[in-house]
Amino acid sequence: MKNTKVSIIIPVYNAEKTIGNILDKLIVQEYKNIEIIVINDGSEDNSIGIIKHFANLDDRIVVFDQKNMGVSEARNIGIEHASGEYVCFIDSDDDIHLNLLVALTSLAANGIDF
Repeated sequence: MKNTKVSIIIPVYNAEKTIGNILDKLIVQEYKNIEIIVINDGSEDNSIGIIKHFANLDDRIVVFDQKNMGVSEARNIGIEHASGEYVCFIDSDDDIHLNLLVALTSLAANGIDF
């Protein structure tokens, strides 16, 4: 399971106060075979600047910038570009455990639905 790629999709709208926290926690996950797809959904704050800063720090972060079309459309764009065997949706204001992806991939490896 260690080689299975996980695509993490994060829709973002006006999340300059929280997007840095979730990206920080994702790039230091113990499980490393990930791609982080961030869709800026027409934010009017500095969300895109923060996202691009993180993308410059970690090449696993892929950024899409679009006019505001809503969270569902942003997630659909993420799905279209995902290359992982598994897809994980995380919101820009979520707070996650540093071993979240280890736990989820372990469940999947054991055939447990979640």
